This record gives sequence, structure tokens and C-alpha cells, in this order.
Amino acid sequence: MKIKKTLLALALSTAGLLAVPAVFAQSAPTHNDGWFVNGNVGQASLNHGAYDDTSTGYAINGGYRWALSPAVAVGAEVGYNDLGNIHAKNVFNNQPVVADNKSQLHGWTAGVNGHFNVTPNWYVSARTGVYGWQGHGLSNDANPVRKGFDNTSWYAGAGVGYDFSNNVSVGLNYDYYDAKKDHVNLSSDMVSVSAEYRF
Repeated sequence: MKIKKTLLALALSTAGLLAVPAVFAQSAPTHNDGWFVNGNVGQASLNHGAYDDTSTGYAINGGYRWALSPAVAVGAEVGYNDLGNIHAKNVFNNQPVVADNKSQLHGWTAGVNGHFNVTPNWYVSARTGVYGWQGHGLSNDANPVRKGFDNTSWYAGAGVGYDFSNNVSVGLNYDYYDAKKDHVNLSSDMVSVSAEYRF
């Protein structure tokens, strides 16, 4: 059921993304470099250990890209994300119940990204880097214990989108955030829609 809902949401988001260009004039961008800021909102998913559910997550990023050609730009980015709160599934049986069993995951990102135009307006994107995160969650033990900690790991993602002009884009993205430590695995992925403004 969860997979069907996720696929339906992804299909509707894609259909909406494909319909958006018809509303705007078809002006092809002439460059894709410079400073940028973007934001993502979507469905974060956590399905490790005591957790198997989704929540609303968001991210905001900023940085600079250099144009290697009219269709290719690569750059550096920094950002922040919050992947929401997810209640633990019923894993306790006869074990003691932990009062606060919700997951929490948020952190800072720093990495590289690429913007690759496959047509003058349509693009694919990719990003990866270091993820400095903080989290709370239940350990994957016989007697789950809620722990709080921070660590440094990695993130990666890809997307597809549409450049309305030199300055404005919208996109559909998939991102993965690695976050595990001391028998707690909060590694999450997020499917999101994004908007970007380039200066």
C-alpha cells in the first residue's frame, strides 16, 4: 500500500511538472551558471529497524555553478534539511515501551552538484557530498533504546526539471541521506519537488 501511494504521488508530481511549461512562454535559457538558491519539499521515507513509514521533509540549498559548456554546469553547494518525524512500528511485543519512539533526523550538507540540459529547457541534475547530521531514534536491539547522537556521513541525489529562463527552474528529485550509528539506522530517502532561483 505504501509503495502504491508513493508511486501515485510520484506520478501526479511528474504529470504536474510536465504540464507546467505550457503555462509559460517557451524562452530558452542562454546560460546556466552563477549563484543559486533552491528549496525542496516532499515525502521522506525511513524503513530500517523499528521504523517503516513516511513523513514530510524539506531542504534548502545555495551555492555557485560554473558553466563548462552551454548545456553543462557544475558547482558547489551547502544546505540544510529536516526529514521529519516517524513513529516506530509495533516492534515491542512484550518488551518495555519507549515513551518517545519517534525518529528525528536533520543536518547540514556540503558538496558538489551538476546541471545538465538535455534540451534548451529540460535538464537532469545530480548532487553528492558530506552530510553532518543529528538524530534521535530507537536502536535495532532486542530491547530498543532511544538514543540521540550526531555524526558525519554522505548524501546523494538526482533529479529532472525544467528551466523557464536563465533564473528560474522547477524540478522533481530523489535524494538519499546516510545516517547510522550505534545500532540505530536513520538513513532516509526523500522524493520532492523543488524550485530554484539563479542570480
